[in-house]
Amino acid sequence: MSAVKAITFDLWDTIVADDSDEIERAEGGLRTKFAQRRHLLHEALNAVQPIDAAVVDLAFDVADAAFNFVWHDQHVTWTVSQRIDVILKGLNRSLPSPAVEQLIGELEVVEVDIPPKLIEGCDRALAELSSRYPLAIVSDAIVTPGRQLRNLLENHGVKKYFTGFAFSDEVGYSKPHRAMFQSAAEQLGVRLDEIVHIGDREHNDIRGAHALGMKAVLFTATRDVDRKGSEADAFCESYDQLPGIIQRLAEPRA
Repeated sequence: MSAVKAITFDLWDTIVADDSDEIERAEGGLRTKFAQRRHLLHEALNAVQPIDAAVVDLAFDVADAAFNFVWHDQHVTWTVSQRIDVILKGLNRSLPSPAVEQLIGELEVVEVDIPPKLIEGCDRALAELSSRYPLAIVSDAIVTPGRQLRNLLENHGVKKYFTGFAFSDEVGYSKPHRAMFQSAAEQLGVRLDEIVHIGDREHNDIRGAHALGMKAVLFTATRDVDRKGSEADAFCESYDQLPGIIQRLAEPRA
């Protein structure tokens, strides 16, 4: 077995808790992120020509279903621009270029406008692990581009611990495609089989990493639905456990 020389991390539900901002949104009288995205599109279209909100919602739902198929089966994440283009074509509608640019900009920050919370203990574990290994983020950009996700990490004070970033909108593929992990490996200056990957999804993070000869840890502190039947090399229920798990995986085996 190759020695462990680097660690990569998923972002959503591994570094930050997805949807942890929804409570704050509700308390502030704001729409859910799901509803806000649809509202922004309806608002932009309705300003040009009246359109039923239910029609916009349906078109958005259809585009989301298509996105999920392409993401899961073809390992590509459409950019927000591409998703809006698909919806507009489906509705046989168009928007002036300035309105499209404004809409895209607004949609790209819905997920991070109220920052999702850093998972408890993450900063301490990253500080410890980064003193021993180079770290990288390997994350799909579902509705938030990599540049905004870097800002999120910076604002939480943990971006400094990472020396590599592989975001699907920048790489051109999504996990579990080899290109995502390979991009991180090249940035870290190691081979794929010298990396331990940490993530919460069996399909994307565990099987994807294993297919490339990497070790993989299923992170279950926030999302544990994939634990049953998982092929992970280890399970991590809290960040307090992670340094010890990495140490055990790094130990030579007879």
